[in-house]
Amino acid sequence: MYGTRRIFLGGLCLLLLLQVAVGLDNGLALKPPMGWMSWERFRCITDCKLYPDECISENLFRRHADLLVSEGYADVGYEYVIIDDCWLEKDRDNRTQKLVPDRKRFPNGLNTLADHIHDKGLKFGLYQDFGTNTCAGYPGVIKHMQLDAQTFADWDVDYVKLDGCYANLTDMVEGYPEFGRLLNETGRPMVYSCSWPAYQEDAGEIPDYESLKKHCNLWRNWDDIEDSLESLMQIIDYFGKNQDRIQPHGGPGHWNDPDMLLLGNYGLSYDQSKLQMAIWAIMAAPLIMSNDLAAVRPEIKAILQNRAVIAVDQDELGIQGRRILTRNLIEVWQRPITPVTKSGQHSYAVAFVSRRDDGAPYRIPFTVKDLGLNNPNGYQVQDLYANRKLGVYQTDAQFFTRVNPNGVTFYKFTAL
Repeated sequence: MYGTRRIFLGGLCLLLLLQVAVGLDNGLALKPPMGWMSWERFRCITDCKLYPDECISENLFRRHADLLVSEGYADVGYEYVIIDDCWLEKDRDNRTQKLVPDRKRFPNGLNTLADHIHDKGLKFGLYQDFGTNTCAGYPGVIKHMQLDAQTFADWDVDYVKLDGCYANLTDMVEGYPEFGRLLNETGRPMVYSCSWPAYQEDAGEIPDYESLKKHCNLWRNWDDIEDSLESLMQIIDYFGKNQDRIQPHGGPGHWNDPDMLLLGNYGLSYDQSKLQMAIWAIMAAPLIMSNDLAAVRPEIKAILQNRAVIAVDQDELGIQGRRILTRNLIEVWQRPITPVTKSGQHSYAVAFVSRRDDGAPYRIPFTVKDLGLNNPNGYQVQDLYANRKLGVYQTDAQFFTRVNPNGVTFYKFTAL
């Protein structure tokens, strides 16, 4: 979570035990993380009497760990079950100063939940905040960073998301790297997701991406995604307009994060759901669902589990794609992927995004060269959503696509 309560405290003094230039060399997240997180769908619902199937509780996360496996999501790569905000008691333990999971909603503690998740072959993620409080007002890590890092390790956490509410922006430059170092010092491998740049962007500052790459496995660049096409397109536009300074810094072990997948909730149509999945794959984004997996319709589940699209997102080269042109309100997004020919020619994933609302699918021609593809031997083209091959196209050949309003078509151009 980021941005629902963006409060910065002036004059907060952060005492760092040690300042080092060592990066977050943890060998993790060599591909964009995939999994499920609670925030977008379940927010901070804590009334388990009124909403027993939706409240932030041990039962919610046990159920979704089970569903990741039983519904086939784990088979295609979704592996993290991540608790977002509102899992804590309002106060730390008086004696030990340790964080305390809500005693009513997590009666068995987090080790028992972690065991259940791990027994399913999955991994366990947990939210905290670099501040005096989390965004929802629960205890943050400030003044307890070493203790909290070790507590996460003791709870068998595999993934830590660190938000930035109730903190001084200037403290984040040293504080986020420090917490990453402390996580490393525990000896337990934990993926480290930072929200540091989102707060900098909100304040009009340009993040130091070289530092982010050294200290974080992934980072939230901008605003929270909300359950609407408007929010989705605003985030896509942010990445498109700022790609020259953002795109070069994504890669194995350090990913730009445009936030959670909305698919399976209320705000996106079928075509719009395909659009988000395609562009997240083009951007090499983490694929973190936030939905009620028991209520996802079959046609949306098929998008989320589309192995060809997931393969683009998880491509081993880890090169983030770009928006390369717009014509007649059709945007072209392109990403270099494997296989690569012996002469060094990349294959490509290409998405055509419609910003049109004129009521009919829009047919538009491009030459293959228009798409930035110049392999002299041409390309074998596959429709990734229809799962069919379209034949071989040379660079001077015309390529036609027909895109639904607010929709996408998505292709793989395999270099020959």
